[in-house]
Amino acid sequence: MTYSLRRFIFSSLSVWLAVALFGVYFLAHLSHYVNFGIDLVGGTYLTLEVQMDQVLDNELSDRVAARLKSYEDQGRTAPQELALKHHEFIATFANADDARIAESIAPANPQHKLNIKRSDARLTYSLPPEEVNKLTHEAVQSNINVLHSRINQFGVGEVTIAAQGNKRIIVELPQVQDAQKAKTIIGTSAVLEIKPVLDSAGSEEELLNRLKGKLPDGTMIISHREKGHGVYLVPRRSTITGKMLKDAQAIPNGGPLHIEPVVNFQLTSEGGDKFYALTSRGANTLIAMLVDNVVVTAARAKEPLRSDASISGNFSMEQAQELASLLKSGAFVAPVNFVEDRTIGPSLGAEAIRQGLIACSAGIILLFIFTLFVYRLAGLFAFIVLLFNILLILFAMSLLHATLTLPGIAGMVLTLGMAVDASVLIYERIREELASGSTLPTAIKSGFSGALVVILDANITTFLAALVLYKIGSGPIRGFAVTMMVGILSTLVTGLVLLRSIFSYAIEGLGIRKLNI
Repeated sequence: MTYSLRRFIFSSLSVWLAVALFGVYFLAHLSHYVNFGIDLVGGTYLTLEVQMDQVLDNELSDRVAARLKSYEDQGRTAPQELALKHHEFIATFANADDARIAESIAPANPQHKLNIKRSDARLTYSLPPEEVNKLTHEAVQSNINVLHSRINQFGVGEVTIAAQGNKRIIVELPQVQDAQKAKTIIGTSAVLEIKPVLDSAGSEEELLNRLKGKLPDGTMIISHREKGHGVYLVPRRSTITGKMLKDAQAIPNGGPLHIEPVVNFQLTSEGGDKFYALTSRGANTLIAMLVDNVVVTAARAKEPLRSDASISGNFSMEQAQELASLLKSGAFVAPVNFVEDRTIGPSLGAEAIRQGLIACSAGIILLFIFTLFVYRLAGLFAFIVLLFNILLILFAMSLLHATLTLPGIAGMVLTLGMAVDASVLIYERIREELASGSTLPTAIKSGFSGALVVILDANITTFLAALVLYKIGSGPIRGFAVTMMVGILSTLVTGLVLLRSIFSYAIEGLGIRKLNI
């Protein structure tokens, strides 16, 4: 074994050679390790809008109910009339003095703020604008968490789910070409509610005739999921919802033939207490199980129930499993509507990849020509570092499970220029040292140490800018920012470690004492 070969094996360059060999395998199977964005492989782009009306009305009702309870606990007469209209809760009292006293009641929770307007014996409650914004933001973020849980459960793969504006959510599903399938995977709401049935009839017309054409305040008419099962009058507001759900499972029911599967569910302790109070009203109390404002089953509780119950409704086993999965993955805090869906074909993504590869290749070739022409052998060293830089970026994105998008490719091309810039700074410093009469080893050492501060300063400021883009951006912008941040770290590793190792081996292993830069 020659001296130079032995020096190479025991130098740090042998580690980089191992990285290069694995890199060949990695690049050959790139699609298995790196996630490609929707703009590269095609897929479905959805925009959902969060419907806040019901959430805001429920929150307003809860806060007003707590105030009125404190008022009545003082021995005061309850309001004569309560009404909820257009996000305003109106309470009419017996006289102006009662209204004035009710207005002065402080909330049990100081954070539950309300705007109150008094007009004689009437109080009008509403949520302050800042509370509406806060509740909207919380609902959007909670729905995003539910979407992550729901989509990951169905194994769609890497997706982008982010808030857009005040009440909208964008969802990108790579390699899903069927928009209807995507909507099925997401589910519109799967909001579970349990409500007492106040009245029922065979049709909405029959029920309205019985009510003399006017619904009682705070009520609504809903239909059964099966045609011919009539309609039901229920409270608009629900005290038992999917937020109180702990678990849900689809099981066969009906003996050895496994007929009519049901969905068994468990409630939290809070939900169990409320369910017990509801089922303890009496044997004649009809209780409706609703999913997305549709009755799936309505029955009379034979005995008080607490935490365990079931939903039946002539489900197939597949339907029961789907419902259990949607409920278990979490109910939306606020219902959502699909306001836009777009499908990006794989051919468009393939064209984007082709153009991206052309751009990268052109950039690499031009940089190779530039570095070789200006710095000769040292330029070849810089080009080798550049190739490792690209490889480390792809390695890092694979480990981080990051998604490579078209803007990400643009960020990668930009990183190539920054990587060469680091080498140029080092080389110019080495030139200055050689011109002053320093030996090559001394010049190289001074070149790296002298350029270190400038390289760190330039890359850290760019990294912070990319970090800001990542924090405030969404979708493609975040993809660009991730690639930039990973590229900057890779540039520092390859430019300050690998390039120095190459120079060290060239001097100590190959015995080079003179280098034209």
